[in-house]
Amino acid sequence: MLTEPPTPETRKLKSVALSAELIVVGGGMAGVCAAISAARAGIQVVLVQDRPVLGGNSSSEVRLWCLGATSHMGNNNRWAREGGLVDELLVENTFRNREGNPLIWDALLLEKVRVEPKLTTLLNTAVDGLTKSDATHIESVTAYCAQNQTRYVLTAPYFCDASGDGIVAFQAGAAFRMGAEKEDEFSEGFAPDASYGELLGHTIYFYSKDTGKPVKYVPPSFALKDITRIPNFKRFSSQLDGCYLWWIEYGGRLDTIHETESIKWELWKVVYGVWDYIKNSGQFPEAETMTLEWVGTIPGKRESRRFEGDTLLTQKDVIEQRLHADAVAVGGWSIDLHPSDAVYGDRPPCTQYHSKGVYQIPWRCYYSRNLDNLFLAGRIISSSHVAFGSTRVMLTGAHGGAAVGVAAMHCLRDNLTPRDLLEPDRMTRFQADLNLTGQSIPGIPADRSGNLAVAATLTASSSLQLSTIPAAAGWRKLECPVAQLLPFESDSRPEFTLQIRSKEAANLRVALRISNRPENYTPEVLLEEKSVALVAGEQTIRFRFDATAPSACYAFICLYGDESMAIPNSSFLATGLVSVSHRVNASVANYETQDPLPGLGIDRFEFWVPTRRPAGMNIPLSIDPPLSAYSSPGYLTNGFQRPWIRSNAWIADLSDPTPTLTLKWPTPITIREFDLHFDTDFDHAMETAQLGHPEDVMPHCVRAYNIRTTDGTVLHQVSNNHQTINRVQLDTPLSSDQLVIQLTHPSPDTPAALFGLYLR
Repeated sequence: MLTEPPTPETRKLKSVALSAELIVVGGGMAGVCAAISAARAGIQVVLVQDRPVLGGNSSSEVRLWCLGATSHMGNNNRWAREGGLVDELLVENTFRNREGNPLIWDALLLEKVRVEPKLTTLLNTAVDGLTKSDATHIESVTAYCAQNQTRYVLTAPYFCDASGDGIVAFQAGAAFRMGAEKEDEFSEGFAPDASYGELLGHTIYFYSKDTGKPVKYVPPSFALKDITRIPNFKRFSSQLDGCYLWWIEYGGRLDTIHETESIKWELWKVVYGVWDYIKNSGQFPEAETMTLEWVGTIPGKRESRRFEGDTLLTQKDVIEQRLHADAVAVGGWSIDLHPSDAVYGDRPPCTQYHSKGVYQIPWRCYYSRNLDNLFLAGRIISSSHVAFGSTRVMLTGAHGGAAVGVAAMHCLRDNLTPRDLLEPDRMTRFQADLNLTGQSIPGIPADRSGNLAVAATLTASSSLQLSTIPAAAGWRKLECPVAQLLPFESDSRPEFTLQIRSKEAANLRVALRISNRPENYTPEVLLEEKSVALVAGEQTIRFRFDATAPSACYAFICLYGDESMAIPNSSFLATGLVSVSHRVNASVANYETQDPLPGLGIDRFEFWVPTRRPAGMNIPLSIDPPLSAYSSPGYLTNGFQRPWIRSNAWIADLSDPTPTLTLKWPTPITIREFDLHFDTDFDHAMETAQLGHPEDVMPHCVRAYNIRTTDGTVLHQVSNNHQTINRVQLDTPLSSDQLVIQLTHPSPDTPAALFGLYLR
């Protein structure tokens, strides 16, 4: 028992001093990835989060799905899902939580930080002050946890602000911006004017459910009484909840930091008023048995401060896909701006414009230009307001956060400032270490110099020669133009054979199209078009294009028909193959062609987008001569771990019962560790909440494999893999001049594939 007499003095709260090598402030996706990647790189980390859970806007407190460059699979960014740690988290969540339960996502993130021995996590702990040793150097931050009434003093040589509002950067005196730049500052045609507004607002979601029996609803007194105050109120329905109500937004005309509580109350007013409208207006009789299951208690915040690095990412960096020698992360979401009047305004709730492909984000955006030990991560990185419209989304922030964690290790090891990493040799080493984690920086291959597999002679038991995409049961109408994406070499000129049905005699247009940039998947270049005569009924047609691609790239074999025509389905799934349609994906676009107003500095182009599985299927084709896009085991060591210009994968032939790779060296070498990079379908947008997924394991992924010596000794064996990267560490280093890797086909319709093999 503890007793303490009265005292005339004030009592002091408990104080705990912690020292680490990196303090990460903010437990959203960017902060989580920065902290985990730094801890895995070998440095001591403290992660400070002012909420009881991790994930920020993706947590169960807000329940927004995580997205990034894949953009709901609604733009032309093929195989664009963020790699490395971000991919690991998404793949694991899909395996455990394909239904999109945000509580399971919470638990996964908590588990991931909990298992890192070099990572200490402080939840419910808010940073409220700091000290500096001089004008450019942060010495410590102070934080308070109301749950345990403890004040923390956290000291480290490096700090990362991933807090969303920049609580550390702001107090430390870092240069920042808030609001929108004028058009002429960075020649940004899409810069908004005052009538549109300078800030994006906050959102609160709600969930509903059908109880199967009548449920009454009495709204709280603060609920919005007049639903017509919301000009778009007719968009509401009993079937919309959660993320589909992203446009319940407010606060863009206010101070989105200091007036956040006022904004929250207004959003609660709207949410409870909307539910009153759905339940009690008489417009939705089906809502009689429905109840309001959950309402967010904190708003999802989109925008506040942006801090200045050594460069600001701008509209032209995004739209022109500018290249940067210091690229460390990828972006690909649209430039997505929202009118500041939001739910009370009469404008469309967002204006989205896409680039023709993914873009690089340079390292210069991830640290403060006037503080020598402060990293930036998440939505506060250095960008203009317009570019922020793209970089602000969670997986783009998380991907950059993972880069910050690795950067902190480099800085600590070599006693550097973040800016020092720009030195070319240091940047090369930094990018190489990032890509070893699977980061897949666009256009920058993983370093091959330390890969023992490069020196080996690689032979395969078989290789897929793409001669046939076989047909399966069922037919689909050509209601819109469709295309099969195929990896072409510069001399590819095959004949295609296609089964087709037509209700009447007609002409089918076929076209060969490619992108201006071989790494893109926007088919703006028409190489050749033909017209093929059809008769009524089912028939086989053949066509060949005289033109060919000027260099290796993905080519679009386009079919322009109508509802009177149909082609078979195909259940064949192979790495680096996907079919697309020229149509609109309403989640991220309003039209099947992006057609901006003149003067915005935005490109006009067509969207050619895939259909989600199980409906999404390849187009059955015979190809003569076959495409040799998968025949070289040398792809396994070229440094690209996903389709990029080429397929970059070795694929076994489906008829091969035991797909096997053999590595042989001139003399014995010592091997301690293997990295195998499998295909978990980088084209699939693994949204974390609400929107479920057709599989828990991606159908392209090799589930079973073994690694053995030539005498049959099994070094490692797996029967239930679902992850992209498998890192195998041997208990005892192996000295050998030969190694055998045997894979198992994922299914009768899906051949075994491997993107990368790294030995050290």
